[in-house]
Amino acid sequence: MSKTTLSTQLPRKAAQNLKIAGEQIRLARLRRDLSISQIAERAACSTLTVMRIERGISTVAIGAYIRVLFALGLDDSITALAKEDEVGRTLQDLDLKHRQRASRHI
Repeated sequence: MSKTTLSTQLPRKAAQNLKIAGEQIRLARLRRDLSISQIAERAACSTLTVMRIERGISTVAIGAYIRVLFALGLDDSITALAKEDEVGRTLQDLDLKHRQRASRHI
């Protein structure tokens, strides 16, 4: 069992999303009929790392996730992260809408 400290704990929703991502990676591996050791070899990491990725463990480095996605031919999917930033765009739009004053005519 791994140690969890405040620095390694994720918010519940983020942890759930990471578990879902891990499950999707596992399903992608199984669809390709590849073993954990084959993916580990192709991703230049250990089988333990691949197993931890598939379980959605938050302490695995993002580089390891990317190497596993590359080994599965899914590395283009990494560019979808934070692509649809509705909150950020809304905040940006609000910042652009400064109130304009009419010029003074003296």
